[in-house]
Amino acid sequence: MTRENTKDKILSHAASIIRQKGFNNTGIQEILQTAGVPKGSFYFYFKSKEDLGLALIDYYGEFFVAVSESTLRNQELPPLQRLERFFEGRRLTSEEEKSMSGCPIGNLAQEMGSLNDAFQAKLRHVFNGMQRAIRECLEQARAQGEIDAHLDPEETAHFILNSWEGALLRMKAERSTEPLVLFEKMVFGRVLKR
Repeated sequence: MTRENTKDKILSHAASIIRQKGFNNTGIQEILQTAGVPKGSFYFYFKSKEDLGLALIDYYGEFFVAVSESTLRNQELPPLQRLERFFEGRRLTSEEEKSMSGCPIGNLAQEMGSLNDAFQAKLRHVFNGMQRAIRECLEQARAQGEIDAHLDPEETAHFILNSWEGALLRMKAERSTEPLVLFEKMVFGRVLKR
């Protein structure tokens, strides 16, 4: 197995376990056993568990970029349809997983954002990237007359992201995607409706 494959394997297994159990409730040994990787390999790639957590934020951020490229920046569809498909896709993924584990970035923000400055800075960067992708879609929607010209894309993107993260939190507490369904109904049926 190549070095990058080993690092990716550790990150992938860590991401899966941490989404279910949380960062603080997941041990390095559990990750390594699940990944089938010796302990020495972990310390070759990561100085500490904190270093792994910071790498996970980048890992999740790269996932979001890939998903936003295929949906939010898909110029073959009208901007609002792209935005709607993006959120619908995330809801469908939650339904398929049956785990209702929420947004990995939101989960890490809740658990580590106020405790660790390095986590906070990386999390803020990823959230800003998510908001920017939504804002760009809204700017295009406004330019094409799909949304009210008076809606501020920056503020609206901020509101949508905050609402989405709140709906994900409720989803976890209720073990139901109903909060996500309501989010989509309100955002696309009320907030963005012309």
